[in-house]
Parts: sequence; structure tokens; C-alpha cells
Amino acid sequence: MRILFMGTPEFAVPSLDVLVKYHEVIGIFTKVDKINKRGKKIEYLPVKQYAIDKNIPIYQPESLKTKEIQNIIKELNPELIVVVAYGKIIPKEIIEIPKYGIINVHSSLLPKFRGAAPINAALIEGEEKSGVTIMYIAEGLDTGDIILSKATEITEEDDFLSLHDRLKEIGAEVLKEAVDLIGKGQNERIPQDEEKATFVKPFKKEDLKIDWNNSKEKIFNFVRGLSPIPCSWTYHEDKILKVYQVKKQDKIYENGEIGEVVDKVKGKGPVVKVKNGSIIITSAKPESKKILSGADLLNGNFVKIGDILK
Repeated sequence: MRILFMGTPEFAVPSLDVLVKYHEVIGIFTKVDKINKRGKKIEYLPVKQYAIDKNIPIYQPESLKTKEIQNIIKELNPELIVVVAYGKIIPKEIIEIPKYGIINVHSSLLPKFRGAAPINAALIEGEEKSGVTIMYIAEGLDTGDIILSKATEITEEDDFLSLHDRLKEIGAEVLKEAVDLIGKGQNERIPQDEEKATFVKPFKKEDLKIDWNNSKEKIFNFVRGLSPIPCSWTYHEDKILKVYQVKKQDKIYENGEIGEVVDKVKGKGPVVKVKNGSIIITSAKPESKKILSGADLLNGNFVKIGDILK
């Protein structure tokens, strides 16, 4: 099948790779290059680098709304367009071009967690399962009919990175199956239940701040759902302390206030008093420093008993 691929980050690469192995990928649309702040050099994003390595034509339009871009897609004449974390809205004029339409690989079990950060959201909300949905692109955001979905259990050890890496491989596997079904005319179109739909907005800096007034379970899920990207944080001595990993403790401390470092666990890290127990910070990054283990936070006096995290 002649396929046009649209995608940008690492999550999209396994899906692109499986299409290249089994179909004719006639072009790749990806977002414009980023400039490295330190060296001011252009950094190729993962999908573009893959396209260069495989010698596949690359397109990096600022917008898909122009007649010029829409004409390019018409000339490419794809039978199917596959979108995986592209980061741009697909206009109606493009949706109508390919014979088999446009499908999307979405990293949640739709209709739950439509929008920008579904993997983070599943962890933050304490979900027991996440997964990947293959769906048709419609004019609404992640509202199209479902072709296939596959779930995976979320474990206590999962954080954003581990779940992300598992879902990107599941996405490639289910995408191959969906494209095969489309080619045979055996694919389903299952409408989404709008009453069960939830939506995740892009994160702002304030959204990433830890609320120590929450339960230990909520704080644990919040931290791991944002680790290592985009990373939760708290104020410590009027500076930002990025928090990468924490552990829950049932132990309740009578002394101190919520958000106060009330104890330490040797070899693990400082203990923070929270609503229904306590939290051990096991990995964090003080401002202008490297990421440190909880033990090193204590050993270097970066965090001390009596400190208040706000």
C-alpha cells in the first residue's frame, strides 16, 4: 500500500519502521527542526533522522492549511495517510485526499485521555491500564472511529518513560494489523462513546508543581507520571527542586507540617510529611545542579530535616 507518514518524536519511529518493512512509504511529513540552545546547531528530530537514514522524501511545512501543501499531497497520491504524534491538526481538505482515509496511532484507550499528554495522564490519574488505539482522523480532536486497540497493565514500577517505551512498540504492532485489515477491506469503524470521553490539555509549568497537601498515592502517581519528562517540581528555599522519583510510606509523623522534611531514610533520601503518611524523595535535581539520588541530597546537605517544600 502507498502510505504517507506524518510524525515527529521517538514514539513514532517503531510505527514508521513497521510501515517501511511491509508497505511503500512515499514520503514523510515531520515538524520543523529545532535549534540546539547550547551549540545553536540544528537537531534532527527522530522521525526526520529515520527518513534521512532510509532515503525517504521529507516534508516539513509550517502549516498543512496551504493550497501548496495540499497539492503536494494530492500529487503524492497516497492510498492511506498514517499519523503518529505529528503535533499538527489535519485539515478537512487533506482528510479527504487518500483512498482509505487517514488513521492515527493514539497512546491511550480512547475515548479516555484525548489530547496532548495521554501517557502522563494515565499514570497521574492512577489508572490500572493504558494502551494504544488506532483510529480514523476526524475533524474533532481524537474523536474519530476506532479500528483497533490494545491494552497493557500499568505496574507500580512504571513511570512515563517505561510506559512510553512499551506503548510505542504496542503501537507499531497494532498499526500493522490495522493497515492489513484496511487493505483487505475487513476493518471495523467503532464510534467512540462521547459520554466516556476525557481530555488532556498540554502542560504548563504551574501544572507540574507538586501539591504536598495531597495523599501519598496522588503524589507518587503525579511524580512518576511526569518522570523524566516534563518533570514535577517544588519550591525549596525559594529555588526550584525538580523531583524525579519518590517512594510512598505509611508512617505518619506527628511533628512538623505538611510539606516539611521531617525525617531521613539512610541510603534512600529525605522524608516529606504529606496528608496521609509520608513520601521519600529518592531522586531529584536542585537548581543549577545535576540529578542526585535521595542519599546524595542528604549527604551534600542539599535537603535537610526541617526544610519546607512549598
